[in-house]
Amino acid sequence: MKLHKEAFPTALYAIFPVLAIIIVTFFYLPFGFFIPIGMLGFVFIFLVLNFFRNPEIQIEQNINYVLAPCDGKVVVIEEVFEPLYFKKNMRQISIFMSPLNVHVNRTPIGGKVVHCEYYPGKFLVAFHPKSSLENEQTYLVMENEKFTVGFKQIAGAVARRIKWYVKSGDILEQGQEFGFIKFGSRMDIFIPVEANVQVELHQITWAGRTVLAKID
Repeated sequence: MKLHKEAFPTALYAIFPVLAIIIVTFFYLPFGFFIPIGMLGFVFIFLVLNFFRNPEIQIEQNINYVLAPCDGKVVVIEEVFEPLYFKKNMRQISIFMSPLNVHVNRTPIGGKVVHCEYYPGKFLVAFHPKSSLENEQTYLVMENEKFTVGFKQIAGAVARRIKWYVKSGDILEQGQEFGFIKFGSRMDIFIPVEANVQVELHQITWAGRTVLAKID
């Protein structure tokens, strides 16, 4: 299993104390204590490593498509007024990522990054209606000859470590990794209202593979 670079040193800080407890339990406590503690410890280690997995995927790039930027579940599809960059009505698609999802974030379209800004804020639960505007977040906007698309990495009550690796002016390929969010979160994607949405509420999405919308 390939681990994401963000696993170091976060995963090590989480795993080493648990390993120490397992070792101490094995050598200094009765075997009856070791079995449940050891099992719980190894389950915890597996979950931590599983969270930071970074599987290789095949991305079929298409300039007419907006691809999902993350694994997760669609929790919002609605037309909203977007006040931070577009300042007009846009179609918002929100995807919730649980701690069991892959948390690598990928660009929904290829093109130029025309806006990249970090906004400090609160840590409301990711599915809270106000989290899109009030939570800590990064907001990126990309454009090409077909689309101008905005997408936010939104921190939640548990996810408080947003990482992004791009800046305004960068030229990125569709499906290219641009960031990572540690421990559960949400992403909002803003697309033109005239785009044809291709997903439904509660649908599972896969980063770089699920088509969110298209323009013919």
